[in-house]
Amino acid sequence: MRELNSIGWEKPDFTAEELINDFRKFVIYVWWYLNLPKPTPMQLYIADYLQEGHTRMMLQALRGIGKTYITGAFVAWRLLRNPNERVLIVSQTGGHAENIAIFIKRLIHTVDILNHLKARKDQRDSTLAFEVNGCEVAVQPSVKAVGITGQLQGNRASLLISDDVEGMQNSATEQMRVKLREATAEYEAILQTNEDSQIIVLGTPQSAESIYNGFREDGYVTRIFPARYPEDISVYNGCLAPYIMETLANDATLVGKPIDSRFTEEDLQLREARYGKSGFKLQFMLDTSLSDAERYPLKLNDLIVTNLGETEAPDRIMYSSNPVHRYSDLENVGFSGDGFYMPSSISNNVVEYQGVHMGIDISGRGKDSTGVCVVAHLLGKLYLLEAVALGGTGYSEENMVKMAEIAKKYKVNKVFSEDNMGDGMFSSLFQPILNAIYPCMIEGVRANTQKELRIIDTLEPVMNQHRLIVDTDVVRRDIKKYLGTNEIVYSLFYQMTHITRDRGSLAHDDLLDVVAMVVQQWQRVLIQDPNNALERYKEQQTIEYMMEMALRHSNKKLSGGFTSGYGNYFKKR
Repeated sequence: MRELNSIGWEKPDFTAEELINDFRKFVIYVWWYLNLPKPTPMQLYIADYLQEGHTRMMLQALRGIGKTYITGAFVAWRLLRNPNERVLIVSQTGGHAENIAIFIKRLIHTVDILNHLKARKDQRDSTLAFEVNGCEVAVQPSVKAVGITGQLQGNRASLLISDDVEGMQNSATEQMRVKLREATAEYEAILQTNEDSQIIVLGTPQSAESIYNGFREDGYVTRIFPARYPEDISVYNGCLAPYIMETLANDATLVGKPIDSRFTEEDLQLREARYGKSGFKLQFMLDTSLSDAERYPLKLNDLIVTNLGETEAPDRIMYSSNPVHRYSDLENVGFSGDGFYMPSSISNNVVEYQGVHMGIDISGRGKDSTGVCVVAHLLGKLYLLEAVALGGTGYSEENMVKMAEIAKKYKVNKVFSEDNMGDGMFSSLFQPILNAIYPCMIEGVRANTQKELRIIDTLEPVMNQHRLIVDTDVVRRDIKKYLGTNEIVYSLFYQMTHITRDRGSLAHDDLLDVVAMVVQQWQRVLIQDPNNALERYKEQQTIEYMMEMALRHSNKKLSGGFTSGYGNYFKKR
């Protein structure tokens, strides 16, 4: 490998035989031909791994390393060696799979050693399915592209390339991951029984419960190429690329430093800030060992989800974790086994909330949104009535009017705003608008502790005791807005289930942060036991009822009943 890394960047002087027999040299040649930067050592190691020829193999590499380009070149190389290859490219979407097919086609038309493979006029030659010159007549084209949700059945392939079938849009929930695993199980039926037939899975994990872990467990020969030299190689279960382990064994001071020359430390730090620590560990360090329950302490199944009124709720709502009470129509955006549950029983007695607070986590310019939530208190329990992210700056008049209208809708008693940014400027600007629409007190809140610790320490005990009740509509709107998009990271319940105690574990925490802020303001009322609070409430209601009845009886006597009853007596006297 060292001799290849030392090759200059003039036209590589390889013979046709060398290009056909060594895929690493083929990559160097093609990269030069396409005027791409010289392949890095990691890219050449990836190329070397692909030509090892295992029947079932999986490649996990950091985002941006060029694994799709390399694999497209690998398909062209296989067709150069054998025009009768039947290649099926499967990706998350048909569009991405088609782009890979287009890249392969362009290689054939551009690189001189591949030119003879151009399709003849009597052959199929579309971007989704094309044949190469020299292939035998067959039902299947030489190269075909399809999305993972497309028609997989009926296809046959001697080389199946599965490229990034897992994405945020199709793996954010437990149900989605199950569907995705079922779809990829079809690969085995597609693969031909030829001796050199292969399934090659390329991917970057999107969650700690990535479907790629299943491929590894199924015996796929796996190589993992992370962004930095890892401190703990055990998390890769023996799948870390051998050359990385050998390099670390010779020089332990490399731990934490970039592996590939395409990425500087500054660049990786920027990406880590963008994705958050957990996201960076998944998508750049390829570390899926984060699924320990202790690392993700906030669970959806600790919530009670039911229909709540804007100003009132049942005085008793009982928690349940019985599977019969699990919502089947609310997608689980947490980890496997989690989910949303309805109460086991609900009282018919409805009473007004004893207090309602609204929280605002203001955003400036940029991608962060302004988080707004409303949390009510009733008899020692908290009720999440609203949680919404407002796009754009929180200082816009339009957003301030929306916030004031939310306060009016739920008859909020007090508004809390996060004052760390702007030193109270938002409160000063918002107060006049709030007074005009719904006069209400606003109070600034400052936080001085690490955000992740504060959020978890605030919400975990409340949720563990099942004292946070969420309106069903809040869950439905949140899931409907973000599920199936790359913006699932903005979902309140995704943030809730994916936060850890690591600093920067979430790239976006707007909604979760504001919910924790308001819950924290209610801590004083959470001291009381809900059952005792209910009993005291009933006693108070009984006392008030008896006093009212006594007062009515007294008024009745004074207004006629009392004087008429004794009227004759007074007259006689």
